[in-house]
Amino acid sequence: MHWRTDIPKFRSAIEPPGRVDDARYICFQGGRLVTGPAPGPWEPLTAYDLAALNLPSESEHYLGELRGEHCYAVALPDELPLPREYGLVGLRQILGRTDEEHFYLAGRAQQILDWDRHTRHCGSCGQPTRLQSDRSKICDQCRVPFYPRLSPSIIVLVTKGDQMLLARNAAWGPDGFYSTLAGFVEPGESIEETVHREVYEEVGIQIRDLRYLGSQSWPFPNSLMLGFHAEYDSGEFRYHDKEIADAQWFDIDALPRVPGRFAISRWLIDAFVEEVRARDGARGP
Repeated sequence: MHWRTDIPKFRSAIEPPGRVDDARYICFQGGRLVTGPAPGPWEPLTAYDLAALNLPSESEHYLGELRGEHCYAVALPDELPLPREYGLVGLRQILGRTDEEHFYLAGRAQQILDWDRHTRHCGSCGQPTRLQSDRSKICDQCRVPFYPRLSPSIIVLVTKGDQMLLARNAAWGPDGFYSTLAGFVEPGESIEETVHREVYEEVGIQIRDLRYLGSQSWPFPNSLMLGFHAEYDSGEFRYHDKEIADAQWFDIDALPRVPGRFAISRWLIDAFVEEVRARDGARGP
């Protein structure tokens, strides 16, 4: 079961060290990641790469330390071309194709750079903001603080006996994969209320016995996904909007195409498969 419960290799920080001889740089241009000349999976750029780009930075933020290396998020001007040895990729393009810690680091960098770009002026009075020491900005006139935005969301695998409920989103087309149900927390809701509401809104059934399993940062653009298992309680499938194209109960040995192992939806699925097989093994032949 893939839950990130070990000691994290990345240590977040805001204040950079006094001197950095060798750092790593996660550079974005026009909302896309800058790739280096070296072949293979995406990695943060080196100091040599940053010098070779020879471009001014629009903003730069210290992120922290990964495996002993200091890491910075850097926004490059959109209008200036990169040297031909360097390229651009979308964050989704590296999902599952790079080291896991590097993916989360790139997602962190993107969210901080987006926050910096969208909070340069106060949304109330329009005055310039300034950075504070706790990864926030403040308007000196209004005294309004601006923190990086996070959008909490839930994702849940509903089970019935040894079966699991998986659904296909209409936007994925008839050949799309099946996955768990998910949705954003609304103002005034608890996380548990969101799980019940989203399941009922999407497939029309009632659930019980929620169990929280873990979370995943999902930087598309700024979600924090909280993962649950829940038991079916009552009701028949009814799709309340056009979001869900199909939903079915699946046996663990007859699953459709499901998300890759990098996604929390797959972690929820794999955790249930392990539970059922362990339970069946305990029963004996």
